[in-house]
Amino acid sequence: MALNRSNKKVPMPTQDAGERARNFDELALGYTREQAMEEAARCLSCKHKPCVNGCPVRIDIPAFIKQIAQGNMEEAFLILNHASALPAVCGRVCPQESQCEQRCVRALKGESVAIGRLERYAADWYRASACKLPPAPEPNGHRVAIVGAGPGGLTAAGELARMGYSVSIFEALHQPGGVLSYGIPEFRLPKDIVIAEVNSLKRLGVELHMNTVIGKTLTIDELLEMGFEAIFIASGAGLPRFMGIPGEALKGVYSANEYLTRINLMRAYERDSLTPIMRGSHVAVVGGGNVAMDAARCAMRLGAQEVSIVYRRGMKELPARAEEVEHAQEEGITFHTLTNPVQILGDEKGWVRGLECVRMGLGEADASGRSRPIVQAGSNFELTADVVIIAIGTTSNPLIRLTTPGLSTNEWGSIVVHGPGGETSRQRVYAGGDVVTGSATVIQAMGSGKDAAIAIDRMIKHQKTKPREE
Repeated sequence: MALNRSNKKVPMPTQDAGERARNFDELALGYTREQAMEEAARCLSCKHKPCVNGCPVRIDIPAFIKQIAQGNMEEAFLILNHASALPAVCGRVCPQESQCEQRCVRALKGESVAIGRLERYAADWYRASACKLPPAPEPNGHRVAIVGAGPGGLTAAGELARMGYSVSIFEALHQPGGVLSYGIPEFRLPKDIVIAEVNSLKRLGVELHMNTVIGKTLTIDELLEMGFEAIFIASGAGLPRFMGIPGEALKGVYSANEYLTRINLMRAYERDSLTPIMRGSHVAVVGGGNVAMDAARCAMRLGAQEVSIVYRRGMKELPARAEEVEHAQEEGITFHTLTNPVQILGDEKGWVRGLECVRMGLGEADASGRSRPIVQAGSNFELTADVVIIAIGTTSNPLIRLTTPGLSTNEWGSIVVHGPGGETSRQRVYAGGDVVTGSATVIQAMGSGKDAAIAIDRMIKHQKTKPREE
């Protein structure tokens, strides 16, 4: 196909905003074959590949896009799958606009190539075509344990399995996927996509042990005693943070983690679901990140009359992806920016009835590089709400660090690593993803999982070749 010189991306077909705001079906409908080939033809196939430098898992982006442009969809997928264990997931939730697409040469004079949409297309095409994955390699006789079946753990497992390792994943929940399953709504990431990606790892021989809480069911030391030669901790950051303001114990207050887990993992939105959840008429979500957008958009789909985002900085400072903010606005979510809650108000029966807030101004930049929010004295006002969802971030669960002697952590409880491979203070124990960095992106967790797999392989090979001591 000849070079497409358009400075605009081929638009992504989506559900109508009015219709999708009341259902949990996937919002983006995906490219057709013709649309994918047309968009792929915009790629300039730059020799120095700046987009690859922006990809945490180092996909050969020009190579897979070239195959799509030529109509070789299977080859495009195989290039993707060589670098990424979860291409269908990344094509949907990875923030390409701040990573690979940000470095696209096309973005200098227009819109970047739609790398994420093309990744999604290739992965979806491969799954729909029922093609066979490459056979699993011969076992190399070595065993590795992974703690956590989220994006970091699944990626490390896939990389190691393709090297011939016997890999066992230990997951606390009853379903694999981590944040992919409990945190990201169906309308952004259908759960059958996650299941399909996990099944591809099972075909490589990866074993999953569900309902196993490391630090309680088993400890890190017990895993080592079971004969695992290395352990990669990818348990995420699932412990919610609260604001510490009056009223957080009222009925109708949720952490975003609990709220989204009930909806996504326990499917509270289904008519016949046995999972209880409050379907408020006026829902306030405190926070401005992707999790806040997900919670707000879920509340709208559960039937709320009004859903508000309450964020202490301005629209420009919102940490959520621009696409998610745009979709939320299209779906009727109200944004109360430069607003900060100081108290959750309750009625005589202990239920939420409102949110007392203050107006904020912006001062000098703080340590994060964003303008520091400053309270405007005397600006208190009340926002009507019968459900309040707190989405201001998470920290790591302390179970593992409390039950693993000698494992270094920082003041926030995150595991300290020494080097890009995730080496910890404990020999043969590695860590990566949110348990190290705090809340970050799916693709960053995947990148750490890939780096850890390489480091573990190097360590085990070194141990294998090291001369025996007399």
